[in-house]
Amino acid sequence: MVKKYDLVVIGTGTAGSITASKCKKAGWNVAIIDDRPFGGTCAQRGCDPKKVLTGVAELFDWNKRMNGKGIQDDARIDWQDVMAFKRTFTASIPEDTEEKFKKLGVDRYHGKAVFHSETVLKVGSEMLEGKCILIATGAEPVKMGIKGEENLVTSDDFLELDELPNHIVFIGGGFISFEFAHIAARAGSEVHILHRSEHALKHFDPDLVDLLMKRSKEVGIQIHLEVAVEGIEKLGSSFIVKGKQDDNEVEWETVLVVHGAGRQPALDMELETGNVERDKGGVIVNEYMQSVSNPHVYAAGDVASTDGPPLTPIATKESHVVAANLLKGNHLKARYPVVPSVVFTIPKLASVGMSEKQARESKLNVEVKYQDMSDWFTYRRTNEKVAACKIIIDRDNGIILGAHILSGEADELINYFALAIRFQIPIQELKEMPFAYPTAASDIGYMLK
Repeated sequence: MVKKYDLVVIGTGTAGSITASKCKKAGWNVAIIDDRPFGGTCAQRGCDPKKVLTGVAELFDWNKRMNGKGIQDDARIDWQDVMAFKRTFTASIPEDTEEKFKKLGVDRYHGKAVFHSETVLKVGSEMLEGKCILIATGAEPVKMGIKGEENLVTSDDFLELDELPNHIVFIGGGFISFEFAHIAARAGSEVHILHRSEHALKHFDPDLVDLLMKRSKEVGIQIHLEVAVEGIEKLGSSFIVKGKQDDNEVEWETVLVVHGAGRQPALDMELETGNVERDKGGVIVNEYMQSVSNPHVYAAGDVASTDGPPLTPIATKESHVVAANLLKGNHLKARYPVVPSVVFTIPKLASVGMSEKQARESKLNVEVKYQDMSDWFTYRRTNEKVAACKIIIDRDNGIILGAHILSGEADELINYFALAIRFQIPIQELKEMPFAYPTAASDIGYMLK
């Protein structure tokens, strides 16, 4: 028997939940499916729990920096206590999410959804037909295609570790590896990052990345560049990670090997049967977030092939767009204004707008302002070792084109620059703005000098 719905949503994270809720409140008959605990990645096994752990590591680092400057005893991170605290944020999410959908009257299904036809999905023994289908399944670790790949653990697994191993190897030099490495190193692990190319964190300003790399090494993180990992061999309770560096065979013996080599759209659902075309970026959609090959299907979030970066605010934005177009017909286009991005290392690395390379390759009359901020009051008062910024300016129009910041305040400061870039606030106006003092924001005028 086929159960019929106005809308079937695959995925219970931000990209799926918003559309499901809006359409149900508008009177649609809605079903939602997930093969994992309800609630999505960001809240349970991504952004939020990661930042809880990062917060503890930041407090530890602050304490260590201020030792002898008013703080006398070194702190110690108790991993089991950290994880117990983290679970106070995540443990209730699946039940709370299900209860929310139950109260709304959304039918809930647990299991893997695969296409049976253009409008029918199979979930276990259930067959669900949707006049409309929204794919919002997010992303998953890329397949590395190396021998012993099954010995890798994912970021999900890392965020559920009851005990932290004394030795960890992270494969890949992106967000996941650097953020978790900064947590693990401060919690007492020996940490190694193996990265395939000569530049880590490739989407961020290379000069600031170099400073972060230096600081990372100072706190005990060992970074190995231009390492091609070829295999992971299990050896008793340990693992041997094997690879090549400068044509030489290299290997590391470790207790845990973490996948940090990137993520890809989670689309193992027999798309061909549903006539849903995809590319490397995910489901190919038009400007209304609708599949170009199957008009019954829409996609949002990390699983949609768009110009938007794979970030939670973008998933939120796209889900609102899908809901509007489902309820009132295709009329609202997905737009991607300037979007800030942050690596939650210690210190944090943030970026928004044009890179220096993009600016210099443009035909604009640009000025690049780079400043070492480590001796500024904001950072001296907490004995922060590294703080720097690079601001890209359009000289002719007197506006900001890009901003790149490395500091403990970078995650909040970058939002001011995102606003300035999006609304083209004149630099002179920003310089004259009397921000509360002394705060990190009150440094903005000096960052623009």
